Amino acid sequence: MPLRIGMIYDHIRPDERMIIEAAKKRGIPIALYDADKMFFNITDPERLETEPIMLQRSISYFRGLHITALLESKGVKVVNSYKASSICGNKALTSIALAKASVPTPTTYLAFTESAALEALEKIGFPAILKPVIGSWGRLIAPLKDVDSAKAIFETREYMFPLYQVYYLQEMVDRPSRDIRCFVIEDQAIAAIYRYPAPGDWKTNIARGGRAEPCKITPEIEELSVKAAKAVGGGVLGVDMMESPRGLLVHEVNNTTEFKTTAEATGVDIPDKIIDYLIAMSRR
Repeated sequence: MPLRIGMIYDHIRPDERMIIEAAKKRGIPIALYDADKMFFNITDPERLETEPIMLQRSISYFRGLHITALLESKGVKVVNSYKASSICGNKALTSIALAKASVPTPTTYLAFTESAALEALEKIGFPAILKPVIGSWGRLIAPLKDVDSAKAIFETREYMFPLYQVYYLQEMVDRPSRDIRCFVIEDQAIAAIYRYPAPGDWKTNIARGGRAEPCKITPEIEELSVKAAKAVGGGVLGVDMMESPRGLLVHEVNNTTEFKTTAEATGVDIPDKIIDYLIAMSRR
């Protein structure tokens, strides 16, 4: 039976185009599924008429998560899995999984009211960082320099959607003005970059105008990134870590990760390696 691959998307970014081209070069048919047009009968027990292996590339966390859950309930293999997607999309769940696996991470507290969050900050100390538990591209991440700035920012959160009233508080790690993103596919670290912030910014995010430089994958980076990827369920993942006086600290693991900049900076053919992984998964 010829290999068939499907890819779910809600916006074709350069990354998705690269995956499509990689499949075409290999002569592997790849069916495209626009999440905006998909609908399902949840109560129908029959298997869905889709490809046996589906690559989930929806930008929307909630949309992708629900589609993945539905597909897996019908016996379809999805990369990344519902387990990995649900954990990676929620910073608190990621921190819990990393801590359980003894992966070094920044000191992190979770609180659910303004008063409890202020008490947690006394334990962490200033400066600290407030992050939304669900969010990407550095949005709504705020530095907390002192009690007054924390109170002002917490007050704004009280008028937002309840999700933003989950206070995910993290130490401000003493690090160089960069972090490391390492791409992991299953149990192999395949490429890594240093991410530097845009001028005048402190967030090391390429989507915000930051820049990338190739990073050599040391034994420490490889061991830590693979361990972090396994802790959240494995698959095709981007592991973010920071250099600190305590050594490398993993602060995030990313699902449906953008990789175009990393491929350009390192010369590693990431989309082709993703296709290799999908082929291997389809044969299991």
